[in-house]
Amino acid sequence: MEDIDATNKAAKPILNTATGDIQVKIPITLFVFKRPLMQEHFNENYLESDKFPDAVFKGKIKDVVDYTKDGITKVKVSGKMNMHGVEKEIVIDGTITIKGQEISLHSEFNIHIADYNISVPTVVTAKIAEDVKTKIDAVLEPYKKK
Repeated sequence: MEDIDATNKAAKPILNTATGDIQVKIPITLFVFKRPLMQEHFNENYLESDKFPDAVFKGKIKDVVDYTKDGITKVKVSGKMNMHGVEKEIVIDGTITIKGQEISLHSEFNIHIADYNISVPTVVTAKIAEDVKTKIDAVLEPYKKK
């Protein structure tokens, strides 16, 4: 059994510092795997990116964060994750780091693939985890009113 890792650098989370609202659209086809065949199977067989091209999270940071001061704050973020055509309430723990004008978020959490109706063929169930470890390390884009 081997680790299956993918990275997506296209997702740009947006934060409204006045309200704590946070949202991100994750283009599924822009996950990059170390082997092209893994990427192909991920898009065609599991996430069906032709039908469900994006995952979207809309939520709120539940803790008070002083965005005017450098520092690190542990936070809970709650909201709705929409992936593979299924919307589910989730809560994740994370860390907000403020350094100068840059605000970043770090979080690690699990996504239970069955919660999003993602099925794994029996022939490869031993190779695919039921819970996918998800890691976020992102600079948050400031919300700009249009």
